[in-house]
Amino acid sequence: MCTGRLRARVPSARPVFITQLHRHTLKFHKRSKKDRSAKADAEYTGREADVEWGVIFEIDAAQKQRLDEAEGLGRGYEEKSISLKDCTGQAYEASMYFASEIFKDANLRPYSWYLRFIVEGAKQHGLPSDYIALLERVESSEDHDHARDIRERAISCTQHREV
Repeated sequence: MCTGRLRARVPSARPVFITQLHRHTLKFHKRSKKDRSAKADAEYTGREADVEWGVIFEIDAAQKQRLDEAEGLGRGYEEKSISLKDCTGQAYEASMYFASEIFKDANLRPYSWYLRFIVEGAKQHGLPSDYIALLERVESSEDHDHARDIRERAISCTQHREV
């Protein structure tokens, strides 16, 4: 959800609207092949009461492959089409990445810099305060690769708000 991080990967990224994804819940059960930490997934549960908040972005089609590579498509993540509504109730079709390799490791944690992208992105786009509080309660761990930690912490989410 962090506009700054997404634009660092795909410069054309533009937030369009915030939305809810019903019958999904946020999980940190995808182990990164790069750094072995937990990564986020909007897991399908089938339960109507489960709702995941997010931001819909538009990107230039010519940059889609670049995003696929950055997001790990085919390397633990796959893509699916989903139906969503904006705040006016207008329906849209969108694509999302979902974890295809899930780990049932209770000790798997996201790095603090990664969780910061999620929390600050949620704040940046004005997601509900109770959802942000839920994100802030996620346990994280510190990255032992100090160079990566410094590099990732240097990326700012605080691009101007366009949603």
